[in-house]
Amino acid sequence: MLRISRELVDHMVSHSRTDHPDEACGVIAGPAGSDNPQRFIPMLNAARSATFYEFESSDLLKLYRELDANDEDPVIIYHSHTATEAYPSRTDISYASEPFAHYVLISTRETGNQDGPFEFRSYRIVDGVVTEEEIEII
Repeated sequence: MLRISRELVDHMVSHSRTDHPDEACGVIAGPAGSDNPQRFIPMLNAARSATFYEFESSDLLKLYRELDANDEDPVIIYHSHTATEAYPSRTDISYASEPFAHYVLISTRETGNQDGPFEFRSYRIVDGVVTEEEIEII
């Protein structure tokens, strides 16, 4: 189960709407070894694509150095889908390399960058196996 604050959910949804029609992406860090998402880190989608996201390699290197320096782990790796449901694509699954992370997807397909309905779902992805998990917003 993913336990997450309303504030962090709002940050991810806002980022997803702002970047629409491109996919948004980012990380929420937490204390190393914990399952406690705390620090919102929006990233740039280097692909600038409506159907694919990619972290810029230099940004990713900087992120992991910062996480190490702060004794943090990537608790959540999130991105948006702009035209499809909030379910991992084959590409998303193949790139999932953090077995302890929650992979959150936000779909902005219904309202784009406007207020309104959105899908918000979380998964564990380990060795290519996708398991949806419950979300508790606190």
